[in-house]
Amino acid sequence: MPSAPARIQSAAQRMVSLAPGRVDHIPAFRIAIGLAIPMAVLLLTDRVDWAMYVGFGAFTGIYSKYEPTRLRFRRQSLAGAMLTICVTLGAALAQLGESMSPLAESWLALLVGAVIAGFSATFVLARGLKPGGAIFPLFAVAAVAAAPPAAPVWVAFLIAGSCASLCVGLGLLGHWAGERHPGAEARPARETWTRAQLGAEFSRFALAAAIAGVLGLASGLPFPYWAQIAAIAPLAAPGRALQIERGLHRVIGTTLGVVTTAFLLSFPAEPWQLVVWVVVLQFIAELYVMRNYAFALLFITPLALLMVQLAHPQPVGPTLEARVVETAIGVVVGIAMVVTAVLWDRRSTRRAAGVEG
Repeated sequence: MPSAPARIQSAAQRMVSLAPGRVDHIPAFRIAIGLAIPMAVLLLTDRVDWAMYVGFGAFTGIYSKYEPTRLRFRRQSLAGAMLTICVTLGAALAQLGESMSPLAESWLALLVGAVIAGFSATFVLARGLKPGGAIFPLFAVAAVAAAPPAAPVWVAFLIAGSCASLCVGLGLLGHWAGERHPGAEARPARETWTRAQLGAEFSRFALAAAIAGVLGLASGLPFPYWAQIAAIAPLAAPGRALQIERGLHRVIGTTLGVVTTAFLLSFPAEPWQLVVWVVVLQFIAELYVMRNYAFALLFITPLALLMVQLAHPQPVGPTLEARVVETAIGVVVGIAMVVTAVLWDRRSTRRAAGVEG
């Protein structure tokens, strides 16, 4: 087993280096097109306030990169249905929040978000969807719920579902455009999970999101769901060491991404210019997200913030400050969950050894 200094050095090298590329530009272009087309429609119809419905539906294209065509179609269809449900639920919460006090609305969104994080992570694991975890479903529910209602719930459902369907259709074309790797034609082995394993997946995602959300709400900052997202982000990485590393990447990458966002928002911009930036950032993020997570966050962070800004404009300075602080809160919670799990496993191992002895 490598020594601690060797492991730290290896982690530091991964932080500043890029993993080998595949044909990353092809899925990146496909995903960006799946976002660009409906965004252009919003611009032409003067409905940029619906940008979040479009953006979260278009996240369907992120799932099942490099997989065989039939498998991608099936898995992207499941992901699209999941994201459409999440957008619809978020729109319903936003409508319900109009008749509630701000504090009650925040608590409701926080608790629903935590439950959605648990259910989504469990669904993704059981169905073998990639990327794993629950970042996109939680983001869809929480961000839409946090914004004023921009349309009736049924409109949010139709927009998100239409964008998801478009991305599934584009996914069918990916194979013919060269989006495959040497093992893409091989049918992957089907993983099976016990009820206990699925229950543990639900518990750790829901608990991390709940704790981070409560701390984010207690901080008084405007977007506690960012703490929830940051808390569950590390949990999808394979292995405890990589989960801690992913958390550190999240903090560093988000902080640098906020600097990128500040630069982009330092100039007066029309909605069409922000849409162009959103599409370009989506393309660049997908080029690098599988090669260096921290580096990709330089583009993922402004992508998320600009998309929210299009639909629900906020004061730039406080928003960027809140993003960094709430991300730090969430990552601390996520890493604490990982460390607690490690200590629990060690204690269980010692108990088992004692019983056997």
